[in-house]
This record gives sequence, structure tokens and C-alpha cells, in this order.
Amino acid sequence: MPALSDLDEYIKLYFRLSFSNKEILAILAHHSQIVISVRTLKRICRRLGLFRRKNQSDLDEVLTFVQQQVMTNGQMQGYRWLHLRAVQQGFVVSQDTIRRIIKLVDPHGVEVRRARRLRRRQYSCRGPNALWHMDGYDKLKPYGIAIHGCIDGFSRNVLWMEANTTNSDPKVVASYFIKTVSNILGCPERIRADRGTENGCVEEMQIFLRRNHPDSFAGDRSFLYGRSTANQCIEAWWGTLRKQSAQFWMNLFQTFQDDGHFTGDFLDKSLIQFCFLNLVQDELDEVVNTWNSHKIRPRSSDEASSGRPFVMYSFPELHSAEDRLKPIDMEEVTLCMEECTPKGRFPCDETVFELCCLLMEEKGWDAPADPLDSADLYIMLREEIQNIL
Repeated sequence: MPALSDLDEYIKLYFRLSFSNKEILAILAHHSQIVISVRTLKRICRRLGLFRRKNQSDLDEVLTFVQQQVMTNGQMQGYRWLHLRAVQQGFVVSQDTIRRIIKLVDPHGVEVRRARRLRRRQYSCRGPNALWHMDGYDKLKPYGIAIHGCIDGFSRNVLWMEANTTNSDPKVVASYFIKTVSNILGCPERIRADRGTENGCVEEMQIFLRRNHPDSFAGDRSFLYGRSTANQCIEAWWGTLRKQSAQFWMNLFQTFQDDGHFTGDFLDKSLIQFCFLNLVQDELDEVVNTWNSHKIRPRSSDEASSGRPFVMYSFPELHSAEDRLKPIDMEEVTLCMEECTPKGRFPCDETVFELCCLLMEEKGWDAPADPLDSADLYIMLREEIQNIL
């Protein structure tokens, strides 16, 4: 039995992820071998000041939070998503309150989201790690930022989502794969990807790691190629990413271009990377965290499992499924790592990075705290460097 402080931290974490009492009890029992009653859980939550409805947050503070989200990357988020974000930020507020505030402060956005509802194709998978879907996202690539991600087909749990200067270097993409495989101590039964050259190293490593397994999908059958548009699971998630994050960055960078502050040359892309790459990655991490802990609702017309992606991925037995993770030899993983190219130390070209840092120090410019500060820094750095050149 862990110390009381550890139990408190587990409960705080799962509560902030908006898990239900039933889900918290199941995770504690399966993951930490902690078995407590609902009554004990409720008593601990009261002691820790964790309430779902009692002690509602100040309405003005909630309003300020929603307005800030709507003004920036939350402009395409629905009320359920924003409610989960609010809970994870420590607010005690109902979904209905968030819905009413959004309707009040952003009526146009509500209508836009309604107009973009899609009828999704059916999808099913046998269990976590049975099939991983990976792909690159190029909507920000014209501005120097490339995104690559992978999602588990059964649980829709996002396994990695990386912003970098490239998503077309096969050794960089392979580093994401091997890092994940090393962390979870296994590789998937199969991987699906499009026929881009960037997937070549992952294909070789997956087949190498799966070559001696006895199942029917071992070896060459453990990697599937297909059209990008048919890679349904990750393609659907790109729609979520665009709505929850990417559209904001696309609009911001397009404004630079429209105002004559971005031409697409090497310097402009490097400055975008210097000012925004880390912010984009931080936001990707936040979107992934929210997505993995949100609840996917069941649909009568869909065979896909419903629930929270993190819970479905980590505890498949709660959903009558079996983890399909395949064992690996860590010495072989180490060999694969030696063939990878991890993310670089600098978010952009090293020379541009050093020049930007020098200018910021000379001018007394602080590191930006948000996208709007970064936009100001981008324009100032660009003007100073153009004057030097």
C-alpha cells in the first residue's frame, strides 16, 4: 500500500483529468493495486477540496478563461472540450455554464462549428496496440513548422505528436517511434502509414523488431501501406487538431504573409521556428493531454469502443479488450536508436538562433509568454536582421 501522500496525488491527478469516481477506482485497483471504496474516495476528495459541483468557481474568472481561449487557440473548440480544459485548469464549473458563456461571447463560432459537422465512417479495432496509425501534418509546413503524430486505433490514444522543422526525414520520424516503443517496452502488432519516403525507417525497424514473433502479423505483415485519405483514424484526428489548435496558427501566420511580414524564404521560416516552434509544441502537448482524457461518446451506428482514450489504452480489460503489445529486446531497440536522428538542440538554424539570442540580449527583449508576444518579437527580430543585412 503506498503512502497516504502518494494516494492523494494519484486521486488529484485523475480528478483533474475529469475521470469519474468509477474510473478512478478502477485505475487505482489495476494500475497501483490500491483498492478503496466509493465512500472512502469521496471522503478523500472532500479532504483535498476536490469538488465537481460544490464551491463553484467565480463566474468572472471562468468568463475571463473562456474569453482568453476564444481569442486565441480555442476559437474552434466546442463547449465539452473547453469544459474539460477548464476543469484541468482547476475550475469547478458545469458544462452548461461553459456552453452558455461560449454562446454569449462567441455566437458566430457556435454557428461555424454547427455547420462543420461530419458524418464519420465506421471503424473498429481489436485492442490497444493492435494497429497504430501514423502520419505527417503539413498545414503549417509552408511557414517552417512540420508536425508528425501517431494514434492507437482501438483507444484513439495519441502516442506522439511532435512539432519540428521537418516531418519528411525518415530518421527523425523513426526517433519518435523508437522513443515511444522504448517508453512502453513493446511495439504494436501492426502500423499503418501512407507511402511517403519518411516512413521507410519506421517500416524497417518495425519489421526488424517483429521478425521473430509467432503471430500471423509478424515480420513483413506488421507494417501496412495505404492511401493517406484511407488512414482514417489519424486523418480524423487531424480534423480535431485543426479545430483545437492549428487553425489559430494558420490564421496568425497568414496574417504575417498578408501584411508583408513573411515571404517564405529561409530567414522568415527560421524566425517563425525561433519564435513559435516551442509554443506550438507546448500547445500540442496540451491538446493531446485534453484529448487523451476526454470521453468519446458511444454511437449506435459505430462499432468503435467508447470511453476515455487514456483509460481504454492503459486498461483495456475495462472494455473487454486485450492489449496487443508485442515484446521487444531492448538491445535491438538500442541498435535502432543509433540509426535515428533525435530533435535538435535548437528550434531553428543554429546561426539564426544565436543571432536572435544576441539581439534579444542587446535590446533587452524578454522571451515571449504567449502567441501575441511571439508575434511582436518575430516582427522586431525580422526588421532588425533585415537592417543588418
